[in-house]
This record gives sequence, C-alpha cells and structure tokens, in this order.
Amino acid sequence: MNPFTFQAPSNILFEVGASKKIVDLAGDYGARRVLLVTDKGVRGAGLTRAVEAGLAAAGLALIVFEDVVADPPSHVIETAAALCRDEAVDLVVSIGGGSALDTAKLVAYLAKTPDRLDDIYGVGLAKGARLPLILVPTTAGTGSEVTPISIVTTPSTEKKGVVSPRLIPDWAILDPELTLGLPPHVTAATGIDAMVHAIEAYTSRVKKNPLSDQLARKALALLAANVRTVFRDGGNLEARAEMLLGSMLAGMAFANAPVAAVHALAYPIGAIFHVPHGLSNALVLPHVLAFNRPAAEPLYAELAELVRPGYRAASAADGAAAFIAEIVAICRDCEVPASLSAVGIREADLPKLAEDAMKQTRLLVNNPRDLSHDQVFAIYGDALAGRAVSA
Repeated sequence: MNPFTFQAPSNILFEVGASKKIVDLAGDYGARRVLLVTDKGVRGAGLTRAVEAGLAAAGLALIVFEDVVADPPSHVIETAAALCRDEAVDLVVSIGGGSALDTAKLVAYLAKTPDRLDDIYGVGLAKGARLPLILVPTTAGTGSEVTPISIVTTPSTEKKGVVSPRLIPDWAILDPELTLGLPPHVTAATGIDAMVHAIEAYTSRVKKNPLSDQLARKALALLAANVRTVFRDGGNLEARAEMLLGSMLAGMAFANAPVAAVHALAYPIGAIFHVPHGLSNALVLPHVLAFNRPAAEPLYAELAELVRPGYRAASAADGAAAFIAEIVAICRDCEVPASLSAVGIREADLPKLAEDAMKQTRLLVNNPRDLSHDQVFAIYGDALAGRAVSA
C-alpha cells in the first residue's frame, strides 16, 4: 500500500458559455464588491466583457485590476492585494492565463490575512483564510484553475512558488469559447505546457499515485490528439474544448504529483529572458526527456501508446523511443523554435541559467533521475545548439 493525499477544487464547471454563470455564482456568495483580476490583452480582446456587463446589471460593484504581466512579479501581486483590501472586496474573480490566475489566488489570500508574500514561499506555509475565489482560464495550458500553486518572480528574477491548499479555488470555470481567439503560437506553447504537466506528473518520483496517474493519462491522450488541430485551426470549438479539458486534468494531476526538471530548467528562462512559460518548457522538453530516459523508460513506453493511438511497443526501449520521437514531432509540427538561441539566449547565459535551475529544489526532487549542476548545464547546451534528440 502506498499512502497518498489528493486535493482538488470543490466545484468545476465545464461548458460552452460557462463564464456567463459567474454572476449567479457571485450571488450565491452574497458578494457585493467583486475584484476582477486579468491583463490588458485579455480585457482588450473582449473576453471579460460579458462578465463585467453581467455583474454591473446585477448591481454589484466591480473593481478591475488589469495590470497582470507574464511571470507575475511580486510587486504586481502586492499592489493588487492592497487594492483588494482598500476596496473591501468580498469576491475575487480572475479571467485570463496562468499569470492572472496565479496572481488572483495570492490576492484572495493576502487580502484576507496578515501574512506577507515573502513569508509564504514554499510548501504549506500559507495557512490562513482567503476570500471566495473563482478562476476562469483563457488558455489551455497552465491548469492553474485547479492547482494549489502560484508562481512568483522575485526582485532577483528568481521564480518562487507558494504551495498551499488555501490557493485551490472555490470554482474552476472552463469555457472553451474563451480560448477561440488564441493565436497559433500561444495555442502551441500552452498546449505543450499542459502536456509537460501530464508527463511530469506521470513520472514524478515522490508523489505519483493512482489518481494522478489516471488523470495524467487521460490528459495526455486528449492533448496529443488535439494540439496539432488547434494549432492549424483555432476556430475548432470541439478541439478547443478537448484541449481545455486536458489542461485541467493535467493540472489536477500535477497538483498532486508535482512537476520536475522540465519546469526547473524552464523557470530561469522565463524569469531572466521573459520567454513565455509554455514556450520555455517546450524548448527544454525533448532534452530533459532524453536525459530522464534511463530512469523513466518503462513509463515513457506506457505513454507512447497514448500519444500514438494504435501503437504497441515491442519493448520498453522501443516504446520510450517512440514516445520521445512523437513529442519531438509535435513540437516541430507546432513550430516550436528549434533552439534556445532562437529566443535570444547565448552561451554566456548558460552559467546563470544552470545556477538558477539548481535552486529549484522543490521541483528537482520529483525528477525520475537526479541532476547535477554539470548535467543541467549540458542540457542547456544541447537546447542552445538545437541538437537533435536521439530517441
């Protein structure tokens, strides 16, 4: 018997047009003053318009914080939390990508407790109350709408996480219509990000469990079957819905069986060079998979049959090779840049990247294979040069 703990949101609503029901949910909480956390791009695209109009029509006071940026810096989160307190908000709603959702989680918590952000980095340190929280993703990628995790960029450009059940929302609202406008390159990056969540949850060394395994497998099957379609045809609502569902399931998986070295190596790329998180993951993914293969080969072979429907591996070695080859093909077909140099990273940047990646001990402990500083440096070197991954 392998004991485990599994945590998930109390309520999930998956439906075309589901975001229109936020007004009714606000009424269920008796809310009178609502903070909407989003970013200028999402709001400018009109994705919050219906919710804003509905809240106004219901007579609720709406305060909008639209200054979220990618890889949210600590000062942005603290500013939003101060606004939430000053405006006596009683419900936090977020519509946006992972950065907006991560920001909203911490705002709902910090506005309700005396805790300082600097004091709750790590696992289980946020123990106080929070405001009611409704999260609505506009990308099929981060799964943040169902996780107890918020990632923050510190003033020193280090990425730190706050991990606590207090950050799990009251409602996760999945509305595929809100993802229809994503441009192809964002669709690809966020979709591959969700695939990484499923893969790393399934191979996580520390907390892998039967529930996370089933969620990760279903998520990866949905994502692999649809990511090329939504990249080519962003208006395909059915495929968009499958991607959003897969992203959410992957989020539930990695919330309980945490991610590992792909994320550990991706975080410094995003924090230092402001490369979007999903793209940062995609750039190092094939190289980390190749490194992990000696320790994860049987699990990779099991996943091969999900990303290549109908495939049956003759051996674990063949299956692992097929799995890595298919992931490389998906990255290629979705036009992920072939190297770190394509996003402006130089050889002189690798020591800093490796140094910062090694600080991600919360993630590296989950990796199926231990990594040294020199091995991390070598993986970055392979990714910088765009070396072909040998499957």
